Amino acid sequence: MRDERPPPPDLGEIGLANYPPYLMNRIMGRYNANLRAEMAELGLTTPKMRALAVLSVVDAPLIGELAVYTMTEQSTLSRGLDQLQSEGLIERQTDAADNRAVRVIITDLGRAAFQRLWPHMASANERMLRGIGADERQAFVATLQKMLANIRKHEI
Repeated sequence: MRDERPPPPDLGEIGLANYPPYLMNRIMGRYNANLRAEMAELGLTTPKMRALAVLSVVDAPLIGELAVYTMTEQSTLSRGLDQLQSEGLIERQTDAADNRAVRVIITDLGRAAFQRLWPHMASANERMLRGIGADERQAFVATLQKMLANIRKHEI
C-alpha cells in the first residue's frame, strides 16, 4: 500500500512565526538570556540553575532523573554538580537501595541561593505571560503538557 497523504508543507510555507519548535526555542532563549545577569551574580549557569530549581521541588532524585528533569546531558550535569557540591549548594548520597546509584540533595545554602534567584525567574515568567488571562494560561500549560507527553522518552 502506498501512502496517499500529501507531503507536509516545508518550513518556507509554514514560516518561522508559525513553527512551534522555533517559537519555543526563541522564547526559552530570551527567558534564559534575561536571567543570565542574576544567575552570574550567584555564580550560576543555566544547567546549575536548572539543577537547583528541580532540587528545590523534587526530593533527592537520582543523577539520571535529575538529568531528565533539567534537560541536561549527564556529563554536563556532572560537571555542574561537582561545582555545586564544592560550593556547598548540594550533597550527593549513595542510594540506600543501590550502592552504585547516587542521589542529589539540595543543601540549605543551595536552597537559599535558589530563593534569591526565584523572584527573578517569577518576574521573567510574568513578563513572558503578560496580557494572557488565567484561562488562556491554563489552556497553554495543558497544551504544553500534552506536547511533552507526545514526545517524552521518560516517565518524568
